[in-house]
Amino acid sequence: MFTHNKDLQFEVRVTEPDPRFATVLMEQFGGANGELTAALQYFTQAFVLREKNPKMYDLFMDIATEELSHLEMVGSMITMLLDGLNDDLKVATQRCDWMPAVASRDGREQAIHQVAVSPLFLVLSGGGPDVKDSAGNNWTGAFIDANGDPTVDLRSNLAAESRAKIVYEYLKQLTDDPGVQDTLTFLMTREVAHYQQFTAALNELPVNFPPGQLPGDPRFQNVAFNMSDGNGQSVRGPWNEGQGPWPEGVEWEYVEKPEQQWLGTSLRANTGAEINPEGSPAVDGDKPFTHEQHRATP
Repeated sequence: MFTHNKDLQFEVRVTEPDPRFATVLMEQFGGANGELTAALQYFTQAFVLREKNPKMYDLFMDIATEELSHLEMVGSMITMLLDGLNDDLKVATQRCDWMPAVASRDGREQAIHQVAVSPLFLVLSGGGPDVKDSAGNNWTGAFIDANGDPTVDLRSNLAAESRAKIVYEYLKQLTDDPGVQDTLTFLMTREVAHYQQFTAALNELPVNFPPGQLPGDPRFQNVAFNMSDGNGQSVRGPWNEGQGPWPEGVEWEYVEKPEQQWLGTSLRANTGAEINPEGSPAVDGDKPFTHEQHRATP
C-alpha cells in the first residue's frame, strides 16, 4: 500500500524562471540515470527478495519509495523553473522577461535553436515535465537493471547511485539560483547516503564471488591478456600481475603475446567432450577467497 504525503521531502525553492536549466534538469526526471529509473529499478529488484531475504526487501523498497519522493521534487522544480509556460500566456508575458522572446516567429525560432526554451515544454507538456530526458528522448524500461541475484543488483545499484551523484554535480555547475543549489545539494547527498546503504547491505551478505552459483574455470579465471598492440610498453598493475584478490600463492598469469602464447596452442582447445561428456552445466572449480571477505559478516 502506498500513501502520498503532500509535503515534499525537502523544500524546493526557485528564485526566478529558467527554462534553459529546466531543460537539462529533465535528465534527472526521465533520463537513464534519473529518479524515475532508480525508483523502478529498486522496486523491480525487490520483488524476488520478499520471501528470500525480507531485510533486503525492506531496504530496496524504502530506497525505491524515497526515489519517488525525489522524482516529485525534481518535477516540482522543473515546473517552478518554467513558471509562465504553465499559466495563461498573456499573464506570463507580463511576468516573465523571457516570454517576449518567444512572442514573435523569429523570437521563437531563435529561442528553440539556442535551447533557451525547450519545444517539449511549449507543445507537449503544457509547461511541466514529461517522461523524457534532457534531449527529449522517451524514458524506456531498457534503463532498468534487475538480475535476481542480490549481490549483482547491489553492485548495479552502487553504480547507479554513483552516476546519479555525478549528474547532480554537473547540474550544479549550470545554475546560480541559491534555492535550486540547495535542493540539488540535498538530492546529490541522498545519492551518497543510498550508496552507503547499498554498500552496507552488500557487506551484510555472505561473500559470493563470482556472483551466482557456479565458480569460474581455473583454466581461464586468472589469465590476463595483453590485447593492446603497438610500440608502447605493456602496462602492468595489480589487475594483471602479482597476487590478485585470491589466497596467497595464486597469481595472475600474464599472456604478453596472445598470438604466440595462446592462439595455436592447446590452451584454447575445447575439451568439453572429454571432460564433460554428459554436457552438465557444472564447472569444476572453487570460488576463491576475495578482497571482500574481511568486510563480510556471517
